[in-house]
Parts: sequence; C-alpha cells; structure tokens
Amino acid sequence: MAAAAAAPLLPSFHQRFAHANGAPGALGSVTRRSFRPKERFLILLVFGTFALVCFGAFFYLPEYSGAGPAHRVYGKVLESVQKAGPDLLMPAAALENPGLVRHDGGPEASARHLDPHSAGDRAKLLAKMKEDAEMERLKNPKVLERPEMAVARPGVGSSAGPAGLRPSPAFPEGASPAPAHGGGAPRRVVTVPPRECEDSCPRTTGGEDPDPLVRQKRDKVKEMMRHAWDNYVRYAWGRNELRPVSRRAHSGSIFGNAALGATIVDGLDTLFMMGMMDDFTQGRNWVEDHLDVANMSIDVSVFETNIRFVGGLLTCYSLTGDVMFRDKAEHIAEKLLPAFQTPTGIPNALINLKTGFSKNYAWASGGSSILSEFGTLHLEFSYLSDVTGNHIYREKIDEIRRVLRSTAKPRGLYPNYLNPKTGKWGQQHISMGALGDSFYEYLLKAWIQSNQDDQEAREMFDEALSNMFIHMLKVSPGGLTYFADMKFESVEHKMDHLACFSGGLLALAAKTQKNEMTDQYRKAAAGITNTCHESYDRSAVKLGPEVFRFTESLEAKALRVSEKYYILRPEVIESYFVLWRTTHDQKYRDWAWEAVQAIEKHCRVPGGYTGLKNVYQDHPVKDDVQQSFFLAETLKYLYLIFSDDSFFSLDDWVLNTEAHPLPIKDRNPYYRGAEVRGDN
Repeated sequence: MAAAAAAPLLPSFHQRFAHANGAPGALGSVTRRSFRPKERFLILLVFGTFALVCFGAFFYLPEYSGAGPAHRVYGKVLESVQKAGPDLLMPAAALENPGLVRHDGGPEASARHLDPHSAGDRAKLLAKMKEDAEMERLKNPKVLERPEMAVARPGVGSSAGPAGLRPSPAFPEGASPAPAHGGGAPRRVVTVPPRECEDSCPRTTGGEDPDPLVRQKRDKVKEMMRHAWDNYVRYAWGRNELRPVSRRAHSGSIFGNAALGATIVDGLDTLFMMGMMDDFTQGRNWVEDHLDVANMSIDVSVFETNIRFVGGLLTCYSLTGDVMFRDKAEHIAEKLLPAFQTPTGIPNALINLKTGFSKNYAWASGGSSILSEFGTLHLEFSYLSDVTGNHIYREKIDEIRRVLRSTAKPRGLYPNYLNPKTGKWGQQHISMGALGDSFYEYLLKAWIQSNQDDQEAREMFDEALSNMFIHMLKVSPGGLTYFADMKFESVEHKMDHLACFSGGLLALAAKTQKNEMTDQYRKAAAGITNTCHESYDRSAVKLGPEVFRFTESLEAKALRVSEKYYILRPEVIESYFVLWRTTHDQKYRDWAWEAVQAIEKHCRVPGGYTGLKNVYQDHPVKDDVQQSFFLAETLKYLYLIFSDDSFFSLDDWVLNTEAHPLPIKDRNPYYRGAEVRGDN
C-alpha cells in the first residue's frame, strides 16, 4: 500500500525513465517530488526578472543606443509612439514651439522632426516640465528666464563667417552666416551692398544718448523687448501672436490659425535696431525656412499683409542687403496682385493666398473698399518695384492714385469707402481715425520717400488736410484740440486712439516743407499730441482708451464700455517720438517714460505683455493678447525716443504705418535699388 501510494507522487517523466522496458533503470532509485506551487512561482519570478533586466538593457543601456539591431528596434518603437500621440513624449507647449527644441546642436527642429530623447535634451526637457508644473501650483509664478535653447544657432555671434562671405556694412559680422540644417556647412547669405557712403552711412547701430539717465531708460525699453520676445519664442514660436497670460499661441489674430509668424516678421527690425543680433538671426532663419504663403488657403487682409509682411521684410532687406528678405517680400506681394483685378484697379480688401479669389467686407458700405487700406500700399509697392526692377507694383499704386485724383470729393474730403466696381464713394463717413488714418499718412510719406520728387502726393496731402482743418479740426471748451469724425453733414465729437498718430504726422509735415500750412501744422501737432496725452492721464492706469469723446460733461474720456480698452497701441507714443525729434521739448520724453511705467505696472505679466479691458479701473481685466505691433511699433518708438537723433534719422528714413523704416530714395545708400525690368 505504501509503494502504491507513493507511485503517483513521482513525476511522469521520472516514471518513464525509471520503468523503461519494464525494468528499473539508472533513475529507478530516485524518489524526487514535483515542484510545489510556491516553488513554481519563485522560479517564474526569477526567470521573469532576468528577462526584464535583459529587455531593459536591450533598450536603455548606453552601449545599445548606437547603430545596430537594438537601435533599429528602438527606432520602430519610438516611431510608433510618436504616431500614437506626440504628447506622450513632449509637452504641448514644446510641440507648439518647435523652434525651442533642437537636436545634435543643430538648427530648430520642425514639429514633425522633434527628437526629445537626444543626448542632453532629455534632462532639459524634464527640468522644464518640472518647472512648469511648479509654476502652475504657485499663485504668483516667477518671471520666466530666457530659454537657453532660444538663442541663435551655433556659430552666430562670432566674428568668423563662412569663407567668401562679405557681410554688408549694415549687417554686422557674425549675424549673417548660420549653419545649415543637420549641422552641415554654414548657410551662405547673399547680400546686395549699399551704395558707397564711406563715413556718411546713416546710423543704424549704437545711437546712445549722451545723458546716462536717458541711456538707462533706453536700456529698460530694450529689456521690455527681451521679455516680450523671449516669451513669444517660448510659447508661440512660428505662430502669429502670443497669449501672455495663458502662455500659448493666439489663434484669434487677424491672420487666424495660419502659422505666418507675424510677430517674428513684425519684430525683426526692432531686434536689429536694439542690437539683439542672435535673436534677429534666429528670426531671419525662421523666415527663410518656414515663411511660405504659396499653398495657404486662407483669406488675408491685403492691407495688413502689406504693411506687416511686405514692409517688414523690405526693411530687413534695406538694413542687411540679404536678398532672401527681398525675394520673400516679392513672393508675398505677387500673391496680393489678383486683388487689384477690379474694374477700377482699386483692390479688394481680402484675398485667398492659394486661389487668388478676392472680395470685400460685406459690412463695408455695400462691399466697398476702405480708404485706409487701398490707400496704404504706396511706400512698400514703390520700393519693391525699385529693388526688384519689376514696375508692376508701382503701376498698381499709380492706378489707385489716378482714380483718387479724378474722382470728385465732397467738400474736398475723402470718404472712407469707395466702390471698386463703380468708382463711386460709398457712405459719406470721413475720419482721421479708423478707416481713413493711414491714407493721409502715406500721401505725406510717399513724397518724403521719393526724396520730395512725388509732388503730386504732397499736393494731395496739403489739399486734404486744409479741408479737414476747416471741417473737422475742433477745440473743446477745455482747450483740447482734436479731429472729429464726419458722417454726411453731422459732426461726431470723438477721436480714436488710432487718430493720435496725426500729431506726429503734422509735425513731420511742418518739418519737411515750409509753406502756408506750416504754422498751422505745427500748432495742431502740439495740440493733438497734448490731447492724446490727456486721454492717458485721465485714466486710472495712465494708458488711453480706444476711443475718447468730448461732451458738455467730460473731455478726452471714453463713455461706452466697448471704447475703454487698451491693446498696447503705439499711436500716442508715435506722436511723442516725432514731436521729440522735431522740437526737443523735454515733456515728450517725460510723457513717454510715464507710458513705460504704466505699461510695466499694468500690462506686464510673467508671460509677456497684455492689453487691458478697462483703463478706468485700478486693476483692469487683462485681454491676454500680446499684439505683434507692440514689438514692431510701441517698443520701437519708445527706444527711438531715448536714442540720439542721428540714430535712424528722419532725414534718411521714413517709417511705414507699422513703424518699419524704409530708406529715402537717392539720399539713403541703403535703398539698394535695382535696374528696372519688364513684366515677368
């Protein structure tokens, strides 16, 4: 019984060997028992642990990270995970800002080529994730430092350049060369030299004021630019604008979701002006690699695209001679040309960059074109014709000029709407502010840009302003001078923040020519600039509203909720700048510094600069938008106010309506004109 009972305890394989051929074998005397469940589990655990260690070594040990089978397997796994969801490997902020992430020390990676596991980047990525998580837990997060990876590409900033490259005198050594993608040979920047000027070249670098206190204020403005730019680079690189409070890209800008880099293009010349050449080169390389509107099926404003993109790129071309900027500007301008295909040659307001289909805003007086839009093309298009040798751009603006000259004007004034099909004026609304403003600006500045050769433009300007002085220039009971709006026979006693540029415009008109209007221009310039300062001074935050009115009970203050916001606009500071340069009255620098302090106190946030929703509240709600024109205009004008007069002198440069300085023809050697060629 004991033997029979023990038999089933032997393992089956033991029984097979023990009783082979019916006789006991060599193993016949062995009496082993089978593994118990706990023993089986322990053995499996040991083997599982060993397999896990081998698997981990196969994928993660440094010696397996190079070429070979392990690397190929790893690559396939990484590719699969990336396709499944990039957010598993990279935080959303980094994916939206490919310019911040690099690999192998090379140029900025595009979103589809991110490699967060490259050597050295992993630690930085983890550190950033930890920092961001900590900041979210804090009620008052610290101001972000400039990201290490937002600097210029390796090699930029040194005096050594690629062999054979001769930088333009206006393009400092080290700023032009940049390595090609993948860390290969450096790029070769092709430049057009300026006309020989020896010691008479206009001053585009330096420009410090002799007064050390003024230099400190100038340095403060430069620090503001650093803060605005670095946060854009960190959180919205390649996108149009930044939301500085929520620290992400702003998709509600005038260019929508299209990644056109509006802040990059708008801010480039400000970076150059402030000597921030590493950042300038970083932006320049983004423009070369990524700014391409050829296949963008979006409707854009002809006006905004011209003043920001065409104007900004042409300024960079004039400053550096880099033909990439010129060619990009021409490519964009070519995409705008179909908008001019109307019965009158007056362009439509909107154009689809891919299809070329153009149209006007439905709300604009029965589909009319807008005076301030089709009237604000002359500076950029005439200069583009001169630097490319293609006269088609000048022909387009000359046709606009011809239509305006031949069309009868009510009381000698220009209404804000003109039908491009019939050539007739729309609603009889006339304004120095929204819908009209920059048309008058470009009449004067076209004359200045031509080195005073375009007499027709100056005559149109003087004629228009003399009639506006008669019908629209008013003085309040409190002695404040302002331009009112007109609607048919009715006068509306309000003034837009946009119209505050007119103080500087009139001062520029008085400076550039002596005629029967000169004294009136000078007096009105001072009065309007003072009124606009009052609109700032009478608010709680010392920044002015979008619209201010004049009634029996109040002056230079907004009445409606929809008029009380401030969106970092430059027009008041623009007038401070021109009045300072033309009069040297200290109050204009003092007022500019007041604006700096107000912006710093109320608009600065850890993620950049934001607009305000109500300037009459001590602690207004923030609108969470850092407008691209804040970098292009507001900060630029502030920097120029605290610079020496020889720095971007008004005798050599004319600033377009987005504050992009363009050289004056036959006077400024940076004009870099080309021989005229026929139609392409």
